[in-house]
Amino acid sequence: MKKVLITGTAGFIGFHLAKLLLEENFVVHGYDGITDYYDVSLKQKRHEMLFQSSNFSATEGMLENQKLFDLTVDKFMPDVIVHLAAQAGVRYSLENPRAYLDSNVTGTFNVMEAARRHGVEHLLMASTSSVYGANIDMPFIETEKADTQLTIYAATKKANESMGHAYAHLYDLPTTMFRFFTVYGEWGRPDMLLFKIIKNSIKKTTLKLNNNGNHYRDFTYINDVVEILYRLSLKKINKKFDIFNICSNNPQFIKKVIKYFINSISHLKIKNISKNNLDVFKTHGDNKKIISLTNFKNFTIFNKGFKNTCKWYKNNL
Repeated sequence: MKKVLITGTAGFIGFHLAKLLLEENFVVHGYDGITDYYDVSLKQKRHEMLFQSSNFSATEGMLENQKLFDLTVDKFMPDVIVHLAAQAGVRYSLENPRAYLDSNVTGTFNVMEAARRHGVEHLLMASTSSVYGANIDMPFIETEKADTQLTIYAATKKANESMGHAYAHLYDLPTTMFRFFTVYGEWGRPDMLLFKIIKNSIKKTTLKLNNNGNHYRDFTYINDVVEILYRLSLKKINKKFDIFNICSNNPQFIKKVIKYFINSISHLKIKNISKNNLDVFKTHGDNKKIISLTNFKNFTIFNKGFKNTCKWYKNNL
């Protein structure tokens, strides 16, 4: 059985990927710091579900703790490493930029060093659509330059891509990076817009809506994301280094999303607030490259995925 070490298994995407791999009879070891960036109990519930499988084990620790991470990798001896753990969130990067450097740069360096030492078959690492920064030509394509990041969070992720390319070149380490576009779905992050919509509706509180909802986001459903990652993890890698957009290629206008929610799902009180300068107007990724490699084409229709998320939230939180 293939052994996969996943960083960030108590996180949103890491949890779902670990769950899928366990269902496919992989042996999975998780590594997660269980930080309090958002509700720790949500992270603990995710891990509790994973621990129901005898093929899952985990270490609680920060990626910056090189000694602990090295011991974990030495003991588990993974065939594949999937690095998803990171300090996330655009706005928080203004409050605590050092957390992004510690986790996303130093922590990622420790992951790459461990992958190099063990000569893993494949290192997969998360990046973000935010690396496109001030680019305005859409849809974003992986081959276009991405040199104008607008936040520390995005800058650390671009640094990860550069570091990954260097390690792949220097050490023949097969490395694949993926730029996530606004992933949403069940067990998602409570700091994301869709969860805020649902929470405010249920609690009958007011949603503060930036820029009157005049934004577009290329929402990508979690089940689609992890199916793509699963297929990537099985791929025999011919190129030492590659980058892929993981996106639906179907951006949604936030005003329309709000209208759909109110008309089709539930009531929502809204207070429009001025634009936050950290928010880009639109994200829209081209997904032809990832479709060509994985043959995954059936991206979930947004309204269906959003309904699934709402139903899960009402039943579980």
